[in-house]
Amino acid sequence: MLITAEGPAEPSDAWRDYTQPARWPDWAPQIRRVATDAEVVAPGVTGTVHGPLLLRVPFRILAVDHEQHRWTWRVGVGPVGVVLDHGVDAAGTGCRAWARVHAPGLLVAPYSPLARLALRRLVA
Repeated sequence: MLITAEGPAEPSDAWRDYTQPARWPDWAPQIRRVATDAEVVAPGVTGTVHGPLLLRVPFRILAVDHEQHRWTWRVGVGPVGVVLDHGVDAAGTGCRAWARVHAPGLLVAPYSPLARLALRRLVA
């Protein structure tokens, strides 16, 4: 499932916020904090996303292409893990941020409105 949002942010600004885990809580309301030693996503980086209600989900960054503004991570444990591709593209006078969730649509559907809200905030 592909989730997108467009807004007036400069692509470089949205990319910075997308790839710095410490900034994720600023624009993603489902993230309370991120525990990781990395300042910027890079292949092999691991950590834990802290969400509401004491939810804690481990992650590993799988790939990053800073030139193309693309990165991929795996969130979760074992068979309940989900792979997400992320990107930022120039669009009109701002940018378009997107996330492609590699999971069955029935599992992604409840998450998509929250993800769309987060992306709108990222590109605002």
